[in-house]
Amino acid sequence: MHILVSNDDGYRAPGIAVLAEALSAEYEISIVAPEQNCSGASNSLTLERGLRACQVAENSYYVDGTPTDTVHLALTGLLKKVPDMVVSGINAGANMGDDVLYSGTIAAAMEGRHLGLPAIAVSIDSYVPQYFETAATAVVQLLKNLKQTSFAASTILNINVPDIPWSQIKGFKATRLGNRHQSEGMIVQKDPRGDPMYWVGPPGEAQDAGEGTDFHAVSQHYVSITPLQIDLTRYNSLAELDNWLATYNK
Repeated sequence: MHILVSNDDGYRAPGIAVLAEALSAEYEISIVAPEQNCSGASNSLTLERGLRACQVAENSYYVDGTPTDTVHLALTGLLKKVPDMVVSGINAGANMGDDVLYSGTIAAAMEGRHLGLPAIAVSIDSYVPQYFETAATAVVQLLKNLKQTSFAASTILNINVPDIPWSQIKGFKATRLGNRHQSEGMIVQKDPRGDPMYWVGPPGEAQDAGEGTDFHAVSQHYVSITPLQIDLTRYNSLAELDNWLATYNK
């Protein structure tokens, strides 16, 4: 199997290096990742300028764009051999609950799935991880049995791993997304000219973090695996919406 490895922390991030090394022991890999840290870039594409790709090693490139740019470019022209799947990560910091709305790690996986490939996003629950190898081991273990399961064509797997030694991991759990409290307020500073400058505040603490959620699984030392879908349609609201709109269609 040929795996495209990408991320949103940038091609020099330690997480992608650990992941690539672990996967290369079993699979053929290509690395295409952003030149710079693009955390929070979500599914953004660069449309107002051309993209540049630079080869830094055999089958390893960086792109001066977003995580979505990198995967899109890799799968639609950069790589001579089209991969069989996309693995995005290992992200420094969890992507649980509301985080998935902003995550470039998940966006890279979603672009792979959007272009027809199986895709996995993997993150570790620390901004200063000590055990990237644990997350890499979790991915390798899952890939061994990937062919024994099947998911809808629009599904990606969002994996979150506790930052602890592999020996302390209790197992794997299928989870749903939890929720966070509202983000903290903007942080205001002044630039050298005395004008205001705004920084996005920290994310809120976990609010919906009960049993069955990704937050709960990780806190209990399990690897959390949440199936996500690209189709955002809320199907159970279609009938109600159709009835309401009928009043406009006389």
